[in-house]
Amino acid sequence: MTRARRALKQRYGSALLARLRVLRLAVLLLSGALAVLLTVAGLGLSGMWDTADGRDAPRTVSAADLNLALNDMDAQAANILLSSGGGGRGRAEVPYGKATGLFDEARRTASRELRTLAVAVEGDKEAEQTVASLTEDFARYEELVGRAQEEDARPDGKPAAIGHYRTATDLVADEILPRARSLVDTTDRAFQNEYESARTRLWAQLATVLVLGVALLGALVVLQLYLSRTFHRVVNPPLAGATLCVLIALVTGPLLFASSAEQLRIARHDAFDSVVALSRARALAYDINADESRYLLDHDRRYRYESSFLEKSQQLYGTGASGLASYGSSLEETWRAYGNGSGKKDFTGEFRRELDNITFSGERMAAEKTVDAYVAYQRDDRTIRSLIAQGREEEAIAFGISWDKGKSNAHFGAWMDALGRTIDINSAAFDHEVGQGRDNATALLPAAAGTALLAGALTIFGLRPRLAEFR
Repeated sequence: MTRARRALKQRYGSALLARLRVLRLAVLLLSGALAVLLTVAGLGLSGMWDTADGRDAPRTVSAADLNLALNDMDAQAANILLSSGGGGRGRAEVPYGKATGLFDEARRTASRELRTLAVAVEGDKEAEQTVASLTEDFARYEELVGRAQEEDARPDGKPAAIGHYRTATDLVADEILPRARSLVDTTDRAFQNEYESARTRLWAQLATVLVLGVALLGALVVLQLYLSRTFHRVVNPPLAGATLCVLIALVTGPLLFASSAEQLRIARHDAFDSVVALSRARALAYDINADESRYLLDHDRRYRYESSFLEKSQQLYGTGASGLASYGSSLEETWRAYGNGSGKKDFTGEFRRELDNITFSGERMAAEKTVDAYVAYQRDDRTIRSLIAQGREEEAIAFGISWDKGKSNAHFGAWMDALGRTIDINSAAFDHEVGQGRDNATALLPAAAGTALLAGALTIFGLRPRLAEFR
Protein backbone atom coordinates (compact mmCIF):
# COMPACT_ATOMS: atom_id res chain seq x y z
CA MET A 1 0.00 0.00 0.00
CA THR A 2 2.86 2.35 0.88
CA ARG A 3 4.56 1.53 -2.42
CA ALA A 4 1.36 2.26 -4.33
CA ARG A 5 1.01 5.62 -2.60
CA ARG A 6 4.61 6.47 -3.40
CA ALA A 7 4.11 5.57 -7.07
CA LEU A 8 0.92 7.63 -7.22
CA LYS A 9 2.70 10.61 -5.66
CA GLN A 10 5.56 10.31 -8.16
CA ARG A 11 3.12 10.22 -11.06
CA TYR A 12 1.29 13.25 -9.65
CA GLY A 13 4.57 15.12 -9.16
CA SER A 14 5.71 14.28 -12.67
CA ALA A 15 2.43 15.50 -14.13
CA LEU A 16 2.62 18.70 -12.08
CA LEU A 17 6.21 19.33 -13.18
CA ALA A 18 5.26 18.75 -16.82
CA ARG A 19 2.36 21.22 -16.59
CA LEU A 20 4.58 23.87 -15.03
CA ARG A 21 7.18 23.41 -17.74
CA VAL A 22 4.56 23.61 -20.47
CA LEU A 23 3.11 26.81 -19.02
CA ARG A 24 6.58 28.26 -18.60
CA LEU A 25 7.44 27.39 -22.21
CA ALA A 26 4.20 28.99 -23.43
CA VAL A 27 4.96 32.19 -21.51
CA LEU A 28 8.53 32.31 -22.80
CA LEU A 29 7.53 31.68 -26.41
CA LEU A 30 4.76 34.28 -26.31
CA SER A 31 6.89 36.90 -24.55
CA GLY A 32 9.75 36.27 -27.00
CA ALA A 33 7.40 36.53 -29.98
CA LEU A 34 5.90 39.77 -28.63
CA ALA A 35 9.36 41.26 -28.03
CA VAL A 36 10.54 40.29 -31.52
CA LEU A 37 7.41 41.73 -33.14
CA LEU A 38 7.75 45.03 -31.27
CA THR A 39 11.46 45.23 -32.14
CA VAL A 40 10.87 44.43 -35.83
CA ALA A 41 7.99 46.91 -35.92
CA GLY A 42 10.21 49.58 -34.38
CA LEU A 43 12.90 48.98 -36.99
CA GLY A 44 10.30 49.03 -39.75
CA LEU A 45 8.79 52.26 -38.48
CA SER A 46 12.19 53.88 -38.21
CA GLY A 47 12.97 52.85 -41.78
CA MET A 48 9.59 54.13 -42.94
CA TRP A 49 10.17 57.56 -41.41
CA ASP A 50 13.70 57.68 -42.81
CA THR A 51 12.34 56.85 -46.27
CA ALA A 52 9.57 59.44 -46.05
CA ASP A 53 11.88 62.16 -44.74
CA GLY A 54 14.99 61.26 -46.69
CA ARG A 55 13.62 60.14 -50.04
CA ASP A 56 9.88 60.34 -50.77
CA ALA A 57 9.16 63.88 -49.59
CA PRO A 58 12.43 65.49 -50.77
CA ARG A 59 12.26 64.12 -54.29
CA THR A 60 8.66 65.31 -54.71
CA VAL A 61 9.68 68.76 -53.45
CA SER A 62 12.75 68.71 -55.74
CA ALA A 63 10.54 67.92 -58.73
CA ALA A 64 8.22 70.82 -57.80
CA ASP A 65 11.20 73.17 -57.28
CA LEU A 66 12.57 72.16 -60.69
CA ASN A 67 9.21 73.05 -62.20
CA LEU A 68 9.32 76.44 -60.48
CA ALA A 69 12.91 77.18 -61.51
CA LEU A 70 12.20 76.38 -65.15
CA ASN A 71 9.21 78.73 -65.18
CA ASP A 72 11.21 81.46 -63.48
CA MET A 73 14.07 81.09 -65.95
CA ASP A 74 11.70 81.54 -68.85
CA ALA A 75 10.01 84.54 -67.25
CA GLN A 76 13.34 86.22 -66.54
CA ALA A 77 14.64 85.43 -70.04
CA ALA A 78 11.66 87.39 -71.39
CA ASN A 79 12.22 90.19 -68.86
CA ILE A 80 15.87 90.46 -69.93
CA LEU A 81 14.81 90.98 -73.53
CA LEU A 82 12.11 93.44 -72.46
CA SER A 83 14.48 95.57 -70.39
CA SER A 84 17.64 95.36 -72.53
CA GLY A 85 16.76 98.13 -74.97
CA GLY A 86 18.17 97.80 -78.50
CA GLY A 87 21.72 96.55 -78.92
CA GLY A 88 22.46 97.56 -75.33
CA ARG A 89 21.12 101.12 -75.83
CA GLY A 90 18.17 102.33 -73.79
CA ARG A 91 18.57 99.57 -71.22
CA ALA A 92 16.43 99.78 -68.07
CA GLU A 93 19.30 99.08 -65.70
CA VAL A 94 17.41 98.09 -62.53
CA PRO A 95 14.89 95.68 -64.14
CA TYR A 96 17.63 94.31 -66.42
CA GLY A 97 20.02 93.67 -63.52
CA LYS A 98 17.25 92.12 -61.44
CA ALA A 99 16.11 89.87 -64.30
CA THR A 100 19.68 88.77 -65.06
CA GLY A 101 20.35 87.92 -61.42
CA LEU A 102 17.09 86.00 -61.04
CA PHE A 103 17.72 84.13 -64.30
CA ASP A 104 21.14 82.96 -63.09
CA GLU A 105 19.71 81.98 -59.70
CA ALA A 106 16.89 79.99 -61.31
CA ARG A 107 19.35 78.31 -63.70
CA ARG A 108 21.51 77.18 -60.78
CA THR A 109 18.44 75.91 -58.93
CA ALA A 110 17.25 73.93 -61.96
CA SER A 111 20.71 72.40 -62.44
CA ARG A 112 20.91 71.45 -58.75
CA GLU A 113 17.45 69.90 -58.69
CA LEU A 114 18.18 67.86 -61.82
CA ARG A 115 21.28 66.46 -60.15
CA THR A 116 19.34 65.76 -56.94
CA LEU A 117 16.57 64.00 -58.83
CA ALA A 118 19.01 61.92 -60.85
CA VAL A 119 20.19 60.37 -57.57
CA ALA A 120 16.76 60.28 -55.88
CA VAL A 121 14.97 58.32 -58.64
CA GLU A 122 17.63 55.62 -59.04
CA GLY A 123 15.90 52.27 -59.45
CA ASP A 124 12.75 53.77 -60.98
CA LYS A 125 13.31 53.27 -64.72
CA GLU A 126 10.47 55.54 -65.83
CA ALA A 127 11.57 58.39 -63.55
CA GLU A 128 15.22 57.88 -64.53
CA GLN A 129 14.31 58.28 -68.21
CA THR A 130 12.27 61.39 -67.44
CA VAL A 131 15.16 63.01 -65.58
CA ALA A 132 17.59 62.10 -68.39
CA SER A 133 15.29 63.67 -71.00
CA LEU A 134 14.82 66.76 -68.85
CA THR A 135 18.57 67.17 -68.50
CA GLU A 136 19.09 66.99 -72.27
CA ASP A 137 16.26 69.43 -73.01
CA PHE A 138 17.47 71.80 -70.31
CA ALA A 139 20.85 72.01 -72.05
CA ARG A 140 19.08 72.78 -75.35
CA TYR A 141 17.01 75.46 -73.66
CA GLU A 142 20.09 77.16 -72.19
CA GLU A 143 21.68 77.18 -75.64
CA LEU A 144 18.61 78.78 -77.24
CA VAL A 145 18.38 81.48 -74.57
CA GLY A 146 22.09 82.14 -75.00
CA ARG A 147 21.56 82.65 -78.73
CA ALA A 148 18.66 85.01 -78.03
CA GLN A 149 20.86 87.12 -75.75
CA GLU A 150 23.69 87.16 -78.32
CA GLU A 151 21.32 88.40 -81.01
CA ASP A 152 19.83 90.95 -78.63
CA ALA A 153 23.27 92.50 -78.12
CA ARG A 154 23.42 93.41 -81.81
CA PRO A 155 21.99 96.79 -82.94
CA ASP A 156 19.12 95.33 -84.96
CA GLY A 157 19.02 91.89 -83.39
CA LYS A 158 15.78 92.15 -81.37
CA PRO A 159 13.57 90.32 -83.94
CA ALA A 160 16.08 87.45 -84.20
CA ALA A 161 16.41 87.39 -80.41
CA ILE A 162 12.63 87.08 -80.04
CA GLY A 163 12.69 84.26 -82.60
CA HIS A 164 15.24 82.28 -80.60
CA TYR A 165 13.34 83.00 -77.40
CA ARG A 166 10.13 81.80 -79.05
CA THR A 167 11.80 78.48 -79.89
CA ALA A 168 13.14 78.24 -76.34
CA THR A 169 9.81 78.96 -74.67
CA ASP A 170 8.06 76.44 -76.96
CA LEU A 171 10.58 73.84 -75.83
CA VAL A 172 9.74 74.66 -72.22
CA ALA A 173 5.97 74.58 -72.77
CA ASP A 174 5.79 71.53 -75.03
CA GLU A 175 8.58 69.29 -73.75
CA ILE A 176 10.24 70.33 -70.51
CA LEU A 177 7.35 71.43 -68.30
CA PRO A 178 5.05 68.47 -69.08
CA ARG A 179 7.86 66.11 -68.10
CA ALA A 180 8.66 68.12 -64.98
CA ARG A 181 4.99 68.09 -63.93
CA SER A 182 4.72 64.36 -64.58
CA LEU A 183 7.77 63.88 -62.37
CA VAL A 184 5.99 65.69 -59.53
CA ASP A 185 2.99 63.39 -60.00
CA THR A 186 5.17 60.26 -60.26
CA THR A 187 7.19 60.98 -57.13
CA ASP A 188 4.12 62.04 -55.16
CA ARG A 189 2.27 58.89 -56.25
CA ALA A 190 5.23 56.77 -55.11
CA PHE A 191 5.08 58.49 -51.71
CA GLN A 192 1.33 57.82 -51.50
CA ASN A 193 1.87 54.13 -52.28
CA GLU A 194 4.53 53.93 -49.55
CA TYR A 195 2.14 55.65 -47.15
CA GLU A 196 -0.71 53.23 -47.87
CA SER A 197 1.56 50.19 -47.49
CA ALA A 198 2.96 51.52 -44.22
CA ARG A 199 -0.51 52.19 -42.79
CA THR A 200 -1.71 48.70 -43.74
CA ARG A 201 1.39 47.16 -42.18
CA LEU A 202 0.93 49.20 -38.99
CA TRP A 203 -2.65 48.09 -38.43
CA ALA A 204 -1.75 44.44 -39.13
CA GLN A 205 1.10 44.64 -36.60
CA LEU A 206 -1.21 46.29 -34.06
CA ALA A 207 -3.71 43.42 -34.39
CA THR A 208 -0.93 40.82 -34.04
CA VAL A 209 0.46 42.55 -30.93
CA LEU A 210 -3.01 42.50 -29.36
CA VAL A 211 -3.45 38.79 -30.08
CA LEU A 212 -0.01 37.87 -28.73
CA GLY A 213 -0.37 40.17 -25.73
CA VAL A 214 -3.79 38.81 -24.73
CA ALA A 215 -2.54 35.22 -25.17
CA LEU A 216 0.53 35.95 -23.03
CA LEU A 217 -1.59 37.65 -20.39
CA GLY A 218 -3.92 34.65 -20.36
CA ALA A 219 -1.01 32.23 -19.98
CA LEU A 220 0.35 34.19 -17.02
CA VAL A 221 -3.07 34.32 -15.33
CA VAL A 222 -3.52 30.54 -15.79
CA LEU A 223 -0.04 29.94 -14.40
CA GLN A 224 -0.69 32.18 -11.38
CA LEU A 225 -3.99 30.44 -10.64
CA TYR A 226 -2.41 27.02 -11.06
CA LEU A 227 0.37 27.87 -8.62
CA SER A 228 -2.11 29.35 -6.15
CA ARG A 229 -4.31 26.24 -6.19
CA THR A 230 -1.48 23.71 -6.21
CA PHE A 231 0.99 25.27 -3.80
CA HIS A 232 -1.55 27.16 -1.67
CA ARG A 233 0.11 30.55 -2.24
CA VAL A 234 -2.04 33.62 -2.78
CA VAL A 235 0.34 35.30 -5.20
CA ASN A 236 3.73 34.73 -6.79
CA PRO A 237 5.43 38.18 -6.76
CA PRO A 238 7.70 37.63 -9.80
CA LEU A 239 4.72 36.36 -11.83
CA ALA A 240 2.70 39.36 -10.68
CA GLY A 241 5.53 41.58 -11.93
CA ALA A 242 5.59 39.66 -15.23
CA THR A 243 1.85 40.21 -15.60
CA LEU A 244 2.30 43.92 -14.97
CA CYS A 245 5.06 44.03 -17.64
CA VAL A 246 2.76 42.37 -20.16
CA LEU A 247 -0.03 44.82 -19.35
CA ILE A 248 2.40 47.71 -19.97
CA ALA A 249 3.51 46.21 -23.30
CA LEU A 250 -0.10 45.43 -24.23
CA VAL A 251 -1.14 49.03 -23.63
CA THR A 252 1.91 50.94 -24.88
CA GLY A 253 2.59 48.81 -27.99
CA PRO A 254 -0.84 49.25 -29.65
CA LEU A 255 -1.00 52.90 -28.52
CA LEU A 256 2.34 53.52 -30.21
CA PHE A 257 1.17 51.78 -33.38
CA ALA A 258 -2.03 53.80 -33.40
CA SER A 259 -0.20 57.07 -32.71
CA SER A 260 2.36 56.27 -35.42
CA ALA A 261 -0.45 55.63 -37.89
CA GLU A 262 -2.01 58.97 -36.96
CA GLN A 263 1.33 60.78 -37.18
CA LEU A 264 1.84 59.27 -40.62
CA ARG A 265 -1.64 60.43 -41.69
CA ILE A 266 -1.00 63.96 -40.45
CA ALA A 267 2.43 64.09 -42.06
CA ARG A 268 1.25 62.74 -45.39
CA HIS A 269 -2.22 64.24 -45.82
CA ASP A 270 -2.63 67.20 -43.48
CA ALA A 271 0.87 68.55 -44.08
CA PHE A 272 2.44 67.12 -47.23
CA ASP A 273 -0.70 67.24 -49.38
CA SER A 274 -0.71 70.97 -48.76
CA VAL A 275 3.03 71.21 -49.47
CA VAL A 276 2.48 69.52 -52.84
CA ALA A 277 -0.61 71.58 -53.72
CA LEU A 278 1.10 74.84 -52.75
CA SER A 279 4.35 73.89 -54.49
CA ARG A 280 2.34 73.23 -57.66
CA ALA A 281 0.63 76.56 -57.13
CA ARG A 282 3.97 78.34 -56.77
CA ALA A 283 5.36 76.74 -59.94
CA LEU A 284 2.14 77.68 -61.72
CA ALA A 285 2.45 81.23 -60.41
CA TYR A 286 5.88 81.58 -61.98
CA ASP A 287 4.47 80.19 -65.22
CA ILE A 288 1.66 82.77 -65.09
CA ASN A 289 4.21 85.51 -64.52
CA ALA A 290 6.20 84.19 -67.46
CA ASP A 291 3.07 84.30 -69.67
CA GLU A 292 2.64 87.95 -68.74
CA SER A 293 6.22 88.72 -69.78
CA ARG A 294 5.83 86.68 -72.98
CA TYR A 295 2.67 88.64 -73.74
CA LEU A 296 4.58 91.91 -73.45
CA LEU A 297 7.55 90.69 -75.49
CA ASP A 298 6.03 88.78 -78.42
CA HIS A 299 3.35 90.85 -80.17
CA ASP A 300 2.50 88.13 -82.68
CA ARG A 301 1.57 85.66 -79.95
CA ARG A 302 -0.30 87.90 -77.57
CA TYR A 303 -3.62 86.10 -77.91
CA ARG A 304 -1.91 82.74 -77.27
CA TYR A 305 -0.19 83.96 -74.11
CA GLU A 306 -3.31 85.71 -72.89
CA SER A 307 -5.28 82.45 -73.21
CA SER A 308 -2.52 80.55 -71.45
CA PHE A 309 -2.49 83.13 -68.63
CA LEU A 310 -6.24 82.68 -68.13
CA GLU A 311 -6.07 78.89 -68.22
CA LYS A 312 -3.35 78.75 -65.57
CA SER A 313 -5.10 81.37 -63.44
CA GLN A 314 -8.17 79.14 -63.44
CA GLN A 315 -6.02 76.25 -62.23
CA LEU A 316 -4.96 78.36 -59.28
CA TYR A 317 -8.29 79.98 -58.54
CA GLY A 318 -11.06 78.71 -60.80
CA THR A 319 -14.20 80.76 -61.32
CA GLY A 320 -15.56 79.44 -64.61
CA ALA A 321 -15.11 82.84 -66.30
CA SER A 322 -14.73 82.70 -70.07
CA GLY A 323 -12.31 85.65 -70.47
CA LEU A 324 -9.79 87.69 -68.52
CA ALA A 325 -12.16 90.62 -68.06
CA SER A 326 -14.89 88.48 -66.53
CA TYR A 327 -12.28 86.43 -64.63
CA GLY A 328 -11.08 89.54 -62.81
CA SER A 329 -14.55 90.55 -61.71
CA SER A 330 -15.55 87.02 -60.65
CA LEU A 331 -12.26 86.65 -58.76
CA GLU A 332 -12.90 89.83 -56.79
CA GLU A 333 -16.55 88.93 -56.16
CA THR A 334 -16.01 85.34 -54.98
CA TRP A 335 -13.05 86.22 -52.79
CA ARG A 336 -14.96 89.09 -51.22
CA ALA A 337 -17.85 86.67 -50.53
CA TYR A 338 -15.44 84.27 -48.83
CA GLY A 339 -13.92 87.03 -46.72
CA ASN A 340 -17.19 88.53 -45.48
CA GLY A 341 -17.39 85.92 -42.73
CA SER A 342 -19.49 83.29 -44.48
CA GLY A 343 -16.49 81.18 -45.52
CA LYS A 344 -18.31 80.41 -48.77
CA LYS A 345 -15.94 78.96 -51.40
CA ASP A 346 -17.38 79.61 -54.85
CA PHE A 347 -14.08 78.77 -56.53
CA THR A 348 -11.91 75.77 -57.37
CA GLY A 349 -8.23 75.10 -58.00
CA GLU A 350 -5.08 74.77 -55.91
CA PHE A 351 -6.03 77.58 -53.53
CA ARG A 352 -9.40 75.92 -52.84
CA ARG A 353 -7.58 72.64 -52.20
CA GLU A 354 -5.39 74.33 -49.61
CA LEU A 355 -8.27 76.17 -47.92
CA ASP A 356 -10.12 72.84 -47.65
CA ASN A 357 -7.13 71.31 -45.87
CA ILE A 358 -6.45 73.87 -43.13
CA THR A 359 -5.03 72.04 -40.11
CA PHE A 360 -2.23 73.90 -38.36
CA SER A 361 -1.94 77.04 -36.28
CA GLY A 362 -1.55 80.14 -38.45
CA GLU A 363 -2.20 78.23 -41.67
CA ARG A 364 -5.58 79.77 -42.49
CA MET A 365 -4.32 83.33 -42.07
CA ALA A 366 -1.26 82.60 -44.21
CA ALA A 367 -3.37 80.94 -46.93
CA GLU A 368 -5.84 83.83 -46.99
CA LYS A 369 -3.02 86.38 -47.23
CA THR A 370 -1.67 84.38 -50.16
CA VAL A 371 -4.94 84.71 -52.03
CA ASP A 372 -5.17 88.41 -51.06
CA ALA A 373 -1.75 88.92 -52.68
CA TYR A 374 -2.87 86.93 -55.73
CA VAL A 375 -5.90 89.19 -56.14
CA ALA A 376 -3.59 92.24 -56.05
CA TYR A 377 -1.32 90.67 -58.69
CA GLN A 378 -4.30 89.99 -60.94
CA ARG A 379 -5.35 93.64 -60.64
CA ASP A 380 -1.89 94.62 -61.88
CA ASP A 381 -2.26 92.30 -64.83
CA ARG A 382 -5.50 93.98 -65.82
CA THR A 383 -3.69 97.33 -65.61
CA ILE A 384 -0.99 96.05 -67.98
CA ARG A 385 -3.52 94.81 -70.54
CA SER A 386 -5.50 98.03 -70.28
CA LEU A 387 -2.37 100.07 -71.05
CA ILE A 388 -1.64 97.83 -74.06
CA ALA A 389 -5.20 98.30 -75.30
CA GLN A 390 -4.69 102.08 -75.07
CA GLY A 391 -1.50 101.86 -77.14
CA ARG A 392 0.69 102.78 -74.15
CA GLU A 393 3.04 99.87 -74.59
CA GLU A 394 6.15 101.36 -73.02
CA GLU A 395 4.18 102.22 -69.89
CA ALA A 396 2.78 98.69 -69.80
CA ILE A 397 6.28 97.16 -70.05
CA ALA A 398 7.69 99.52 -67.43
CA PHE A 399 4.83 98.71 -65.06
CA GLY A 400 5.09 94.97 -65.75
CA ILE A 401 8.83 94.52 -65.17
CA SER A 402 9.34 97.05 -62.39
CA TRP A 403 10.10 96.00 -58.80
CA ASP A 404 9.13 99.42 -57.44
CA LYS A 405 6.52 99.51 -54.70
CA GLY A 406 3.02 99.26 -56.12
CA LYS A 407 4.22 97.82 -59.45
CA SER A 408 3.56 94.35 -60.85
CA ASN A 409 6.77 92.55 -59.90
CA ALA A 410 6.65 93.98 -56.38
CA HIS A 411 3.14 92.54 -55.95
CA PHE A 412 4.30 89.26 -57.47
CA GLY A 413 7.12 89.13 -54.92
CA ALA A 414 4.65 89.79 -52.09
CA TRP A 415 2.43 87.00 -53.42
CA MET A 416 5.36 84.56 -53.49
CA ASP A 417 6.42 85.57 -49.97
CA ALA A 418 2.92 84.87 -48.64
CA LEU A 419 2.76 81.57 -50.51
CA GLY A 420 6.19 80.62 -49.15
CA ARG A 421 5.06 81.25 -45.57
CA THR A 422 2.06 78.95 -46.07
CA ILE A 423 4.33 76.22 -47.44
CA ASP A 424 6.72 76.71 -44.51
CA ILE A 425 3.91 76.13 -41.98
CA ASN A 426 3.02 72.81 -43.58
CA SER A 427 6.66 71.80 -44.05
CA ALA A 428 7.34 72.48 -40.35
CA ALA A 429 4.31 70.37 -39.40
CA PHE A 430 5.58 67.54 -41.60
CA ASP A 431 9.01 67.71 -39.96
CA HIS A 432 7.41 67.74 -36.49
CA GLU A 433 5.35 64.60 -37.14
CA VAL A 434 8.34 62.84 -38.69
CA GLY A 435 10.44 63.67 -35.62
CA GLN A 436 7.81 62.39 -33.18
CA GLY A 437 7.21 59.27 -35.25
CA ARG A 438 10.92 58.52 -35.39
CA ASP A 439 11.19 58.96 -31.60
CA ASN A 440 8.39 56.42 -31.08
CA ALA A 441 10.08 53.96 -33.41
CA THR A 442 13.60 54.28 -32.03
CA ALA A 443 12.90 54.66 -28.30
CA LEU A 444 9.41 53.78 -27.14
CA LEU A 445 8.74 50.61 -29.15
CA PRO A 446 12.09 49.02 -28.15
CA ALA A 447 11.22 49.90 -24.54
CA ALA A 448 7.89 48.09 -24.93
CA ALA A 449 9.79 45.10 -26.37
CA GLY A 450 12.05 45.21 -23.31
CA THR A 451 9.05 44.87 -20.98
CA ALA A 452 7.95 41.75 -22.86
CA LEU A 453 11.39 40.21 -22.42
CA LEU A 454 11.37 41.19 -18.75
CA ALA A 455 8.08 39.32 -18.35
CA GLY A 456 9.77 36.16 -19.58
CA ALA A 457 12.74 36.63 -17.25
CA LEU A 458 10.45 37.21 -14.25
CA THR A 459 8.51 34.06 -15.11
CA ILE A 460 11.70 31.99 -15.04
CA PHE A 461 12.69 33.57 -11.73
CA GLY A 462 9.22 33.06 -10.21
CA LEU A 463 9.01 29.37 -11.15
CA ARG A 464 12.54 28.42 -10.09
CA PRO A 465 11.67 27.75 -6.38
CA ARG A 466 8.63 25.67 -7.33
CA LEU A 467 10.51 23.61 -9.88
CA ALA A 468 13.34 23.09 -7.38
CA GLU A 469 10.91 21.25 -5.09
CA PHE A 470 10.74 18.41 -7.60
CA ARG A 471 14.50 17.73 -7.67
